[in-house]
Amino acid sequence: MIQTVIFDLGGVIVPLDFTAVPKRLAGFSRCSAEVIAERMAASTLPAEYERGELSSEEFYCQFANILSLEASMEDFQEIWCDLFPPHALFPAEWVEAVRQQKRVLLLSNTNEIHYEWIRERYPHLGHMDHHVLSYKVGALKPDPAIYKAAIAQAGCAPEECFFTDDVMKYVDGARAAGIDAEQFLGPDKLKADLAVRGIQL
Repeated sequence: MIQTVIFDLGGVIVPLDFTAVPKRLAGFSRCSAEVIAERMAASTLPAEYERGELSSEEFYCQFANILSLEASMEDFQEIWCDLFPPHALFPAEWVEAVRQQKRVLLLSNTNEIHYEWIRERYPHLGHMDHHVLSYKVGALKPDPAIYKAAIAQAGCAPEECFFTDDVMKYVDGARAAGIDAEQFLGPDKLKADLAVRGIQL
């Protein structure tokens, strides 16, 4: 029986728009949005930041140099969060409904700037018992270490956890750790996946 439900963040609770950030950063750079997008994709800095290997200040300084930015850190932080449109993919009440039945965790590859911005704007996170964050754990999905951290917070056996993520390789990583997991393909499928496991919304 499922005892803990674990949600991914970006692409599950919060939608993602990967085109927005390069477009706005281009206004602070000699580079075009296309060049900025290419440099962002080629850089290891975002992953290092999401593993907690760089502070927000270090990430901003090094990334600004790569992208030839003339933006202040405050401007950069605002634009860096343009990745997230203002609406959620399903209502916060769904998380609360699950929490009334099971323990609820967040498991996310994220960074300090994104996490703090989302935490202030999306009430979903306030309905969860714990947040397992890559930059705190020091590991990114699908590294087994981050699933191990989530299982520890769940306080139950891996097979008693249900996890949903929009990225299939992260679902596969969870399954390899013994977690019951399904790919998030929209709110209707999430509702059905939970219902199969005895969790009603």
